Amino acid sequence: MENKQNGLYPIFLKVKKLKILIVGGGNVALEKLQFLLKSSPESQVKVVALDFKDEIKLLSKDKNVTLITKAYDVSDIMDVHLVIVATNMECVNKSVYFHCKSHNILVNLADNPSYCDFYMGGIVTKGNVKIAISTNGKSPTTAKRLRQFFEEFLPDEIDELVENLNDYRSSLKDSFHQKVVHLNALTKSLITK
Repeated sequence: MENKQNGLYPIFLKVKKLKILIVGGGNVALEKLQFLLKSSPESQVKVVALDFKDEIKLLSKDKNVTLITKAYDVSDIMDVHLVIVATNMECVNKSVYFHCKSHNILVNLADNPSYCDFYMGGIVTKGNVKIAISTNGKSPTTAKRLRQFFEEFLPDEIDELVENLNDYRSSLKDSFHQKVVHLNALTKSLITK
């Protein structure tokens, strides 16, 4: 069997500075919204659907989530940076996808990797430490299990370590290269067996 490498490039977006649209108001839309808000609670999200699950309505009261009760229209993607499509109507989903592509907007069509510019992988967060896990859209269940493993494996004190190393790095007066050498030597014990 040929070994295929995951060709995705991971980035960490400052989503609180972006406008996000979710099209759909059912179970999948809820899952995507919860995932987004868990990772980035200050996200600005607009959700467009004819009807919304009660859980989505509750999230809109506590977070920066705006619910718009109507059928999707191409005008909904104007002035947004990122779109997640989660309706149960394939024709609507693909229409949103092609509208986004024609306007150079990144889009994720839930459960349809062929129509995704990005995937929402597993995420482990311990304070300032965040690890993203991707299976290249092949197995969300595997990403979930790996997330659970890392959540258990990483000690809660990892955030304190990161904060202390940041303070220490700020106190160094060396050149960038010297700081890297010094901090690499200091943190080497994190990966030794």
